Amino acid sequence: MKVSTFKSDFILVFVATIWGLAFVAQRIGMDHMGPFTFTGLRFVLGCLSLLPIIFLTKNRPSGKNRDGLLKSGIISGVILFFAMSFQQVGLVYTTAGKAGFITGLYVVIVPFLSLFFKQDKTSFGTWIGAIFAIVGMYLLSVTRNQDINFGDLLVLFSAVGFAFHLIVIGRFSNRFNTAQLSLVQCMVCAGLSLLVAVIFETFILADILNASIPLLYGGVLSVGVAYSLQIYGQKNSPAPHAAIIFSLESVIAAIGGWIILNEILSGRAIFGCTLMMAGILISQLVTKKRHLIP
Repeated sequence: MKVSTFKSDFILVFVATIWGLAFVAQRIGMDHMGPFTFTGLRFVLGCLSLLPIIFLTKNRPSGKNRDGLLKSGIISGVILFFAMSFQQVGLVYTTAGKAGFITGLYVVIVPFLSLFFKQDKTSFGTWIGAIFAIVGMYLLSVTRNQDINFGDLLVLFSAVGFAFHLIVIGRFSNRFNTAQLSLVQCMVCAGLSLLVAVIFETFILADILNASIPLLYGGVLSVGVAYSLQIYGQKNSPAPHAAIIFSLESVIAAIGGWIILNEILSGRAIFGCTLMMAGILISQLVTKKRHLIP
């Protein structure tokens, strides 16, 4: 495996860790405010966290062309808004465990979309890793005898949205400056979320202050840092391969819930975590020839 590929994979694992713990922050934050308010404010914080990076690197030659940056950022931002919105609203009507599993379906959706858009030829290892990951997420997140309800359908739409977001980021990541593209998409997602929040939800300053820590984590780390690192990391990692790595966030979410929220992991859930880790390792070890050292 090339050094650049290993570096990208390490970055994506770090991103998955941040996003996994963000499920804990989202759960706590939703106790104090509506889903669109929380999403809008966290993306505003994400935008603010990106400004120093852009300012410090504005004079550095990047070799990136800005033509099409605004259009591409709007496209990825709109997709991200719909994915985040479906997930947040879906959590109102379904359990966190089922939402975690259904959201994780993007691991399987991405390879199919990549074939449709002819973006990346999906390797055998990625397909096997996807199977392990999806079975693992099922055991981790879904209890027996559960049916699909309205919330489940909303979260399923979010999984499709996140899959499309991975695809478009895979296309845009090598064309534009990482921080600039991330800023544009975060501004779009923040603006759309706050617009909906103004119409359907109520802003209460005390609630916002009570949720300040989840908002700071969800905004600065989960949005500003993680989405920028996602764009950078996907420069040398195909979307299907990246999707397998991102499935690790469900494991991190379960561990974070156990440590921070005192949620208990059953033996079945632990076995699911093991299968997910196996899927990630398989996707790493059985790679495309172009990722191997000649």
